[in-house]
Amino acid sequence: MQLIDGKSLAQKVQTSVAAEVEKLKQEENIVPGLAVILIGDDPASHAYVKMKAKACEQVGFYSITHSMPDTISQDEIIATIEMINANPRIDGILVQLPLPKHVDTNKILEVIDPKKDVDGFHAYNVGRLVTGLDSFVACTPLGVMKMFEEYNIDLQGKDVCVVGASNIVGKPMASLLLNANATVTITHIFTKDLKAHTSRADIVVVGVGVPGLIKEDMVKEGAIVIDIGINRIEDGSLVGDVDFENVAPKCSYITPVPGGVGPMTIAMLLSNTLKAAKARA
Repeated sequence: MQLIDGKSLAQKVQTSVAAEVEKLKQEENIVPGLAVILIGDDPASHAYVKMKAKACEQVGFYSITHSMPDTISQDEIIATIEMINANPRIDGILVQLPLPKHVDTNKILEVIDPKKDVDGFHAYNVGRLVTGLDSFVACTPLGVMKMFEEYNIDLQGKDVCVVGASNIVGKPMASLLLNANATVTITHIFTKDLKAHTSRADIVVVGVGVPGLIKEDMVKEGAIVIDIGINRIEDGSLVGDVDFENVAPKCSYITPVPGGVGPMTIAMLLSNTLKAAKARA
């Protein structure tokens, strides 16, 4: 069993981004800029945005956070995004999800300029991903693909079971895997027999937010398990969607939680923002 170390890989990506930022500054006099829209006072969202701001600082980005109360109107959010769309110093726009109930998330994401959609959630970029064209791709699935690449895991012809069908993780993950010539099964809350699908997969990718959902008898010997879930349990510790202790001994590769996929999400956000800045150059 080999652990897939997302923490050190994320650091490697960050170092590479920082070097390219320096080059961009020297050659084009361009500093990549990222704007984050943060609505409400959800502690997890605030912590995450703080981590993103710190990472931006470390690689030499210009970053700004627009913090708004959760009572803000949808029109005011749209007006702010349109203002950022028009700002030539900003290459990437990120709206921290989830949004308050009175706000239509799809409508908000559609307002972002696709060329600044570094989260990869705009329908334009999603469409390009599905058709195999170059696009901005959602950061978490992109981070998983980077892990496969780093550990020389060949996806062609592999049976992959993706557990979870969200627009943020499951669907873009499945598209990336299909584009890499894997055979993909997507399971979700209405799937009748989850174990039947996971137990025959060469690779299981899970991201649903249910602690310990994937048990030892649900994966085959030698499987690769990618745990995207991150859940805080009663004792305050962080765990994934996989019963790590019992599943890990059966795996050829597995990601830990924390220290697996999590750090890769921010690393890919930096990578996407750099890509947008290069397009501006």
